[in-house]
Amino acid sequence: MKLIDENRYADEMREMVLPALATCRSEGWMAPADDDGLPPLQRAGKLHYVCYDAAKFDRLGEDGAAATFRGAVVISHGFTEFAAKYAEMVWYFLLAGYSVCVFEHRGHGYSARDVDNSSLVWIDDWRRYVADLAKFAETVGKDYADGRPLNLYCHSMGGGIGAAVLERYPTLFDKAVLSAPMIAPATGMPLGVARVLVGALCGLGFGKKRVFGQSGFTPEFSMEGNEGASEARERWYFKLRCENSEYQTYCAAFEWVRQALKLNRAILNPSACAEVETPGLLFQSGRDIWVLNKPQNHFVQLVKDGGGEANIVRFPESRHEIFSMPNSTYKPYLEKILGFYDDPMIACAAY
Repeated sequence: MKLIDENRYADEMREMVLPALATCRSEGWMAPADDDGLPPLQRAGKLHYVCYDAAKFDRLGEDGAAATFRGAVVISHGFTEFAAKYAEMVWYFLLAGYSVCVFEHRGHGYSARDVDNSSLVWIDDWRRYVADLAKFAETVGKDYADGRPLNLYCHSMGGGIGAAVLERYPTLFDKAVLSAPMIAPATGMPLGVARVLVGALCGLGFGKKRVFGQSGFTPEFSMEGNEGASEARERWYFKLRCENSEYQTYCAAFEWVRQALKLNRAILNPSACAEVETPGLLFQSGRDIWVLNKPQNHFVQLVKDGGGEANIVRFPESRHEIFSMPNSTYKPYLEKILGFYDDPMIACAAY
């Protein structure tokens, strides 16, 4: 598959990718999951999603398109991300024959928010993320799959949510790709210490306050922290944030961190890992500063110990967002993802 030329990245996105995606794009809003185990919502509001129909895309006759419907991919994005950021990945999935459904988690993009600060991400209970994603996949995702395989692609925070979905809804997806998943966040201190500290701060009323050292969004582009990534891609993502205030989530509330640490414990429960039936491929970034690698290894081993099928593909020189790296890294990454989804020898959980 031919990747977008990094030297003409913005031009190709504007002239080729976005117009094609617009012809097969639809959007909608979903009511949050009604789960008796969750506390009542503090604010009303619906959750936003964007979908792309492979049949409509195929009518365009784009160069390199498979023109063979293979099912659907549900995308679960990362912390402070939004659906539009995944346009390039959507383009490749469509070319490969998959419809794509991108779900914006609560507090992100156009989905309902629970705090007034547009830069801040807060959640009251990690289980809300999991129940909402499962509902989306069960309804919208399965509708777009139309009886064919329903696959999961999830990144970072969305990967932690995705891992928990695989444990709690073991037959929902046929295959799952977890890209640099947040099995455990990088907190700058031992996780046990972080739990105590964050728990104390939330108890003192800091739950909806911004984590110390983080800042709100500012329209000043910098590659700091993303050295080695594709500057063309990073500039494109930054441009999207600058042009849309709904995309300017940028920092964590203390309660979000506490819930991320609770999610970590839940995911790594051996009995929960033993419930996983969906074959999974976990991509690991060797130069990750946002999530920890060792808990990812532990998760995969626990899934295997429980009888599940899971493997790790490590990109030792990659930053956290493997899909933001140069084409020399992106191409083998994409090829491995599509090869995994397309491999008929890998068992599908739904059959």
